This record gives sequence, structure tokens and C-alpha cells, in this order.
Amino acid sequence: MSIDKKKFVFGSDNIKLIIVGCVVTLIGFFLMIGGGSEDPNVFKEEELFSPIKITLAPLLVIGGYGIVIWGIMKKSKVQK
Repeated sequence: MSIDKKKFVFGSDNIKLIIVGCVVTLIGFFLMIGGGSEDPNVFKEEELFSPIKITLAPLLVIGGYGIVIWGIMKKSKVQK
């Protein structure tokens, strides 16, 4: 029993883009983690409000979602 490649909705390029988008999104979420303190009386402002957590991480998440959407919407090349 062989699987006909024409029955798949996404091509290999689409799947690669979706995987890359998911990885970029996960990296963005991992960059947002942390900044808390073990002592509730101590507030570490420089860790919580760092430029990576406020600017870079959300941009990576949004960019990752954009790559996933692009991977879904991209038209696969027809192979003959």
C-alpha cells in the first residue's frame, strides 16, 4: 500500500514553514519566562521589565504566528 502524495493538503514546504513558525513562537514564549523572585518582599524591576521580555519576545511570538499562517496559506507547487 503506497500513499499518494496528491492526497496531502500541505506540501513539504508548507510543513517546514509551519514547524519553523512553531519553533519561533516557542522561543518567544521561553524568552518571556522568568523575572520573578523567590522572596515576595523583593522586586527585581530590571529582570521583569527587560527589553527582551517586553519587546523581543512578543515580536518573536507574533512573527512565529505570521510564519505559521504563511505556511498554511502558501500554495503548494504541483508536481507532475
